[in-house]
Amino acid sequence: MKRPQAEEILGEWGVRDVTPPSQRERKQVTADLDLNPLVGRPLRRRLRNFRGEPDNYLASLGGPLPYMRRLREIEALIEAHLERLEEAYAERAADWHAVVERWDFGDVNDLIERHNRWYPVEARLAMDPRSRDFVNDFVKVGGRPYQREPLDAAWVLARFPA
Repeated sequence: MKRPQAEEILGEWGVRDVTPPSQRERKQVTADLDLNPLVGRPLRRRLRNFRGEPDNYLASLGGPLPYMRRLREIEALIEAHLERLEEAYAERAADWHAVVERWDFGDVNDLIERHNRWYPVEARLAMDPRSRDFVNDFVKVGGRPYQREPLDAAWVLARFPA
């Protein structure tokens, strides 16, 4: 029975012969060296002023954050209300003020109230340590303050005047 040599057991063979696939790869690499402007120069050092925190990583795996889902739902509900208001405006222009006063925005206003309460925490806004309140004068989302105004009759009449 033949005893295996150490090279066969450990897989230490040194530099192997050039195979056709590896020869093609070597040619491609040397051709790319001619085109690369960074050859022979030190690479610029990229400073990383952040660390990968576990909570950010886990949040990224969970899809959109709660405030993002809530904002999407608020926008969808507002669009649905606007469509229904357009239909009601076309049908009942005579008693429009009465229709507007009775219109129920409870579903949207509940989401808006929850958004105004929880958005600063969920979005990790900066907090002023003196007032112990979130700094919302400087924080703009989409060019406006993050807090949303609840919908009411004045909101409707601004879009559909009597």
